[in-house]
Amino acid sequence: MGDYADRRRTAIEDAAFALLIEKGYKATSMLEVARRAGASNETLYKWYGNKQGLFAALVKANARDVAELLRTRLDGADADPLETLATVGPLLLDLVTGERAIALNRAAVGDVHDTATLGPALAESGREAVVPLIAELLGRARDRGLLAFDDAGEVAETYVALLIGDLQIRRATGAIGPLPDDAIRTRAMRAVGGITRLFGT
Repeated sequence: MGDYADRRRTAIEDAAFALLIEKGYKATSMLEVARRAGASNETLYKWYGNKQGLFAALVKANARDVAELLRTRLDGADADPLETLATVGPLLLDLVTGERAIALNRAAVGDVHDTATLGPALAESGREAVVPLIAELLGRARDRGLLAFDDAGEVAETYVALLIGDLQIRRATGAIGPLPDDAIRTRAMRAVGGITRLFGT
């Protein structure tokens, strides 16, 4: 896809996110997104198929940054795995509790009785994509003698529980507001510290 098409796709997805946050999933239409983005309705249907396809694309775009950072760090064989985890943690926590992620989670709940496609898309592009990368990172920490455990997948799930806990659901239900940067950094460091205490050699 060329630069122009990439810019148009970005404009469409930004418009969709803005409307999703402003109005919610059910009240956001493809036509409104097209108007907000200055695109044609036909373009939206050609590129995304339908409303669910558009919002599934938003899910993938929202999860892409953290997954790409993790993959980049995993490609760097010399990087300290626990330092990488400390670097990635705040980004992951900011991602899953940010306005876009919370709006997408609310959309997935709103779609349960319609097409039930957004929930699986969230799981596939989010947790199912990121947790194996975290497990690989933790496996490298074990290989270097920094941690000791049998199942990297279980330790990755423990790390995610320590990092995120119930924050995302509390954000999605409106029980708490956006997390301040210092709170995100503190929680991320505590998650790494928890893993070190539980599994450190």
